[in-house]
Amino acid sequence: MSDRPVAFITGASQGIGAATAEEFARRGYDTALLARNKENLERVAEAVRGHGGRAAVYPGDLADLEFAESAVEKCAQELGRIDVLINNAAWREIVPLTTITIESWDKTLRIMLTAPAFLARWCAPHMEKVGKGVIINISSLQSERVSGFGTQYMVAKGGLDTLTMDLGALYGSRGIRTVGLNLGAIDTAMSGDYESPDGESVGKVMREYSEDMIPLRRWGSPEEIGRCIAMFASDDASYINGANVLVEGGWAHSLWPHSFKKMMFPEDFK
Repeated sequence: MSDRPVAFITGASQGIGAATAEEFARRGYDTALLARNKENLERVAEAVRGHGGRAAVYPGDLADLEFAESAVEKCAQELGRIDVLINNAAWREIVPLTTITIESWDKTLRIMLTAPAFLARWCAPHMEKVGKGVIINISSLQSERVSGFGTQYMVAKGGLDTLTMDLGALYGSRGIRTVGLNLGAIDTAMSGDYESPDGESVGKVMREYSEDMIPLRRWGSPEEIGRCIAMFASDDASYINGANVLVEGGWAHSLWPHSFKKMMFPEDFK
């Protein structure tokens, strides 16, 4: 068995997944990288290697559970172990329930809920061989806040929160912790693909609104989330298990937008 720990990361070709892979490499991990875009995965793998880590690339679609299971086994064979599973991959269509197809609904839940559940099941035995492990589920503020569209995404994230708690109860006694991170507005490609019916981007309006609601007054970066994931996977978080943690700049509990508070108290809200 290799002496270097291994992080198994889904959705690793860009954004949060790519930043997380580099962060774990900086911390002495080897990485298994999963996503559909092989070319992007290879670029991330080169960045990992630049930080001194080994990187195994497994291009494929997590809607195909046979691919997902085979990737776990290949990782265990090629990298020698699995210490951390990061369920980060996401897919969705921005449509209301009135127009979504059954195929789109099923694909969203398969990638964002079914695959994480079974990846945890398949990775856990390899973690037990190491003596401990961590499962990190990347959830969202939208697991508890609804919009009337993108229903399948919010349903999947709500289920993922429950899955985090259940995995914590199931695997905790085996030395495997599970933590869910409920992210807010993070500056990724998926966060900016909102369009009106005529194809006009509404991302600028959405960003202005959200930044007005977030007490930190900005979106988070993939690099910040990568560091946060690495922190919760480390022994510094050794007594956190079965918990869903807000990582959203304070948005979840913010009642009034910053612009309103500044009108009321300009000296206190800069």
